[in-house]
Amino acid sequence: MSENTSSIVSKVWSFCNVLRDGGVSYGDYLEQLTFLIFLKMAEEYRKPPYSRDIGIPEEFSWDVLKQKRGAELDTHYRNLLEELGKKPGILGQIFLKAQNKIGDPAMLYKVIDMIDKESWVMMGVDTKGEIYEGLLQKNAEDTKSGAGQYFTPRPLIKAMVECVRPEPMKKIGDPCCGTGGFFLAAYDFLTSTHSPYQLDRDQSRFLKNETFGGNEIVPGTRRLALMNLFLHNIGEIDGNPLISISDALIADPGDRYDYVLTNPPFGKKSSMTFTNDKGELEKEDLTYNRQDFWVTTSNKQLNFVQHIHTILKTNGQAAVVLPDNVLFEGGAGETVRKKLLENTDLHTILRLPTGIFYAHGVKANVLFFEAKAAAKEPWTKEVWIYDYRTNVHHTLKKNALKFSDLAEFIQCYNPKDRYKRIESWSENKPDGRFRKFSYDEIIARDKTNLDIFWLKDESLADLDNLPDPDVLANEIVENIEASLESFKEVLQIVNGTDAQL
Repeated sequence: MSENTSSIVSKVWSFCNVLRDGGVSYGDYLEQLTFLIFLKMAEEYRKPPYSRDIGIPEEFSWDVLKQKRGAELDTHYRNLLEELGKKPGILGQIFLKAQNKIGDPAMLYKVIDMIDKESWVMMGVDTKGEIYEGLLQKNAEDTKSGAGQYFTPRPLIKAMVECVRPEPMKKIGDPCCGTGGFFLAAYDFLTSTHSPYQLDRDQSRFLKNETFGGNEIVPGTRRLALMNLFLHNIGEIDGNPLISISDALIADPGDRYDYVLTNPPFGKKSSMTFTNDKGELEKEDLTYNRQDFWVTTSNKQLNFVQHIHTILKTNGQAAVVLPDNVLFEGGAGETVRKKLLENTDLHTILRLPTGIFYAHGVKANVLFFEAKAAAKEPWTKEVWIYDYRTNVHHTLKKNALKFSDLAEFIQCYNPKDRYKRIESWSENKPDGRFRKFSYDEIIARDKTNLDIFWLKDESLADLDNLPDPDVLANEIVENIEASLESFKEVLQIVNGTDAQL
């Protein structure tokens, strides 16, 4: 990081802390930065040598905004946000339903002054990206905001992209893109100095404007994603948004992708809340009746698996983060697993440890599969499983997941030629984490259960090798919280309403 970059990052972070002490959360600060940096960049684009009209009226330009003080600044800024939210294109989408969350005009002016001192258009993509991504992560760490559910650990995303190895001039989709982490990792893979590709002009143009497409139904999160992409030089400031706010599961969008990289939202059930005749709030399971789905269910993750199969091109590749229940749940889950084995080449499963997500109690996996044309015989011949869960202990604060932690998995995956893999497990090496299972072995399991493990849990066998107390306590908390979620779902089924525990 250059000295200038460090200085900018330091300014942004120091002010973040000042605002935090004044009652402004990371999320609110990040949102206001989004609005103000966009306005400043629009002003820079309006002037030579760019001379581009972004669609911001003169009375709401950056030059007018920075002249305001006190109550006049507060009133003007609120009017600005409201009016720009009515504009077409990405401009209106960035400012859609925007509100001023910095109630102190003096603090707001200081943020404006800080942003005004930098030339954001000329600033390197890496610098802008580092500032914004850092704030997104800080926002995710703020557990009270719940923003963590939209933030997938960046080392995991990078490992997934390294395995899939997206190629230039190919389309990449994410039907629940959160703040855009998968898009950015794919972009970095295609453009970094370590990239296997040297993009020509047409490939660079395609990457900027046509490669990425997705959905995010939470307005505030979508706003952050749009700005995150824009700061990373993806999309045009005066163009149409690459991310739709519509629910991806409602219908087949017609778009088809060469790659789908995604982490569907946590929680098993899709539901909608309404007010009954007594004026009470009730929640009702939401099912999606789609002809392209194998089975109708209210299970959110199972619906996303089916949707991803729909939007993949033939021979398109998917890497999807999914909770354990998708691997073993009966009924609709068993149907989806069988259809996935038949209609795709489900070639790899990465078992993830607990303690790497901001939502507690999550036991998840990454499923890698390739869509195939209809055939009489199942496309999946064997499933390779890498167990990075058993005897692995991570916590967000003291032992956060690093990219290097997944290096052995990537090596075993063998991205350059996954057909030339070697098991690290054998009868002589029972502690090997990489093992393959044939289609016949899997289909013979009860309910086609894919929740397969074989390593011995050392903490159960050797009490002298227990994890550190804080790690053990964290695992206990996660297991209790996961159990509570399961009990809530049981009570919801029994009572027909949400259970409050």
